Amino acid sequence: MKILHVITGLNVGGAENSLKNLLSSGVFNAKIISLTSNGNVGKDIELMGYEVIALNLTPFNILFVLLRLCRIIKGYKPDVVHTWLYHADFLGGLAAKIIGVKSIVWSIRTTELKKGSYVTSGIRKLLALLSDMIPDKVVVVAEKSKKKHIDLGYQASKMVVISNGFEVGKFDVSPDKLARFKKEIGLADDELVVGCVGRLSQVKGQDVFVKATKIVLKVFPRVRFLLIGRGLDYSNHEFIDVLEKHSNINNFILLGERSDIPTCLKSMDLFCLPSRSEGFPNSLGEAMLAGIPCVSTDAGDASVLGGKNVPIAKVDNHEDLANKLIEILNESQLEREKIGIHLRQRIINEYSLDGMVCQYQDLYTDLDRG
Repeated sequence: MKILHVITGLNVGGAENSLKNLLSSGVFNAKIISLTSNGNVGKDIELMGYEVIALNLTPFNILFVLLRLCRIIKGYKPDVVHTWLYHADFLGGLAAKIIGVKSIVWSIRTTELKKGSYVTSGIRKLLALLSDMIPDKVVVVAEKSKKKHIDLGYQASKMVVISNGFEVGKFDVSPDKLARFKKEIGLADDELVVGCVGRLSQVKGQDVFVKATKIVLKVFPRVRFLLIGRGLDYSNHEFIDVLEKHSNINNFILLGERSDIPTCLKSMDLFCLPSRSEGFPNSLGEAMLAGIPCVSTDAGDASVLGGKNVPIAKVDNHEDLANKLIEILNESQLEREKIGIHLRQRIINEYSLDGMVCQYQDLYTDLDRG
């Protein structure tokens, strides 16, 4: 069976990494099309041996990209076209329908849109109208996201929830590697570290986290805050201004985008997800798999993923978030380690990469038979 994946772009992100993880299983005969550029994730996928084609989409060449998509699909003759993210759902789904592909799958990765996403909001409304005609199945990454999109008008009968899966061995970090990393970024072994992972975005809520840290510092004045993600570095003067206005910049370490996320997570005593909106919160799952105690806002399926051992704060409420962080920091190191062990086991038991791959295999097989 041949699968053609069409995704909006292949820079580092939740959907992009989920596609990469799915392909890493090696069980699929697949080709990948990025509507924009390859990005770092695209390069990783190429190293796995898959062909990746970048179409360099702009607002001015949409028709050209659609026609090229049609040519690629016609030449490849896939059994399934699987699109990822709204723009790819629209263009990839439309091209596949024009060519007459037997099975078309859309993927929805978000619940709420960030402020000002007027074009994406319009595309999402259009997709809701087209969901009865184009896709055979719509894969949703989270239960909250499913409900949201049904409310928007998506065909409920076509929607299936497949949560992300995590590669367990990837988060085994040697003590020597961790020690070198801490030395590199200037962390002492006796310092408490609270961290976040995610690109700088209004949706990801780093501004909420920064405001919460000011309250945390009143109780734990020596705690360090480790921020990792695109845009979270010292060259971003706008974000530096936010730190100086709402907290103490001297307590922060900004690392920007990194490829060694497991090591970064292992250096933390506590992970925080301050998002205003999520689909399925990958970074929370990765922190859990790393064995790190976690606090999250009630974004997407965070409460479902975390279960009873992840305190959930109200969305966009920095005071509640700070109180939840202080609650965990007040625990002994031994108690925090116990929490981390429970969280890691939860991911292994219920959210493994193998389990996710099996669900996609079943989906594609059922569509092929149908």
